[in-house]
Amino acid sequence: MLSIHNLIVDSSRDKLVRGISLELQAGGWLALAGESGSGKSLTAASIGGLLSKELKQSGIISWQGTDLADLSPSRKRQFLGKEISYIFQDYQGAFTPFMTIGKQLDEQLLTHTALNRTQRRVLSIEALVNVSLSGERVYGSYPSELSGGQLQRAAIASALILNPALMIADEPTTALDSLTAHKVLTYISKARARRDMSVLWITHDLRHVRRYADHVAIMLKGEIVEQGAVDQVLNAPAHSYTQQLIAAIPPLSPHVPRRLGLPEGVHET
Repeated sequence: MLSIHNLIVDSSRDKLVRGISLELQAGGWLALAGESGSGKSLTAASIGGLLSKELKQSGIISWQGTDLADLSPSRKRQFLGKEISYIFQDYQGAFTPFMTIGKQLDEQLLTHTALNRTQRRVLSIEALVNVSLSGERVYGSYPSELSGGQLQRAAIASALILNPALMIADEPTTALDSLTAHKVLTYISKARARRDMSVLWITHDLRHVRRYADHVAIMLKGEIVEQGAVDQVLNAPAHSYTQQLIAAIPPLSPHVPRRLGLPEGVHET
């Protein structure tokens, strides 16, 4: 579905992404993991042409055989809304503060579909309900009236509403507590199974990688140092950096049993 070949991202001072190559299969979940500053988010932004003007990218990024660099700006905007969607760490930035959530979902559907107003409202409320939000209430709410976890779920609803074939989730749970993060990733996982959607997930948390992803690529200083199936990489890491990341994962407390359904490292009190 998605192929990245020899991607390079340059600033005026340095190569920030150094010739990486990745592939993501239809329906697959690929985690791109590593420490802050390793180039993960730059890689994700490169796919949609979302890099700042100060940065230059080269290499080939193709989607279902189409080189994304060949798309016109207008075609790329349509493409990003419908085929490929993003969830960012700054989920609050996904919404305009002076418009209701419903109005913003409606404008998204108005841009990309031929649905009438009633159909758009029904679909918007359904999308909110699918991420366990109160559809009618959240539809009529402003972003400031929702909690962080609710806003994040609304951002997921917005990203899923057009049934994208690929969701790019860039550190979507970093600002959330562990239980809310677990719920957010569960919503994405269910949507992936229901729609046969592919997921490219930018993260630094290998505990969640083991639980949700199929494949993982480890980045360090702009390079991919190891990649493969999650079980292979995390159970038998070949690179010393991967070994260090795994060794740094906090162990579960031996005194508190983990109940089924809670993420690793989270315990009920």
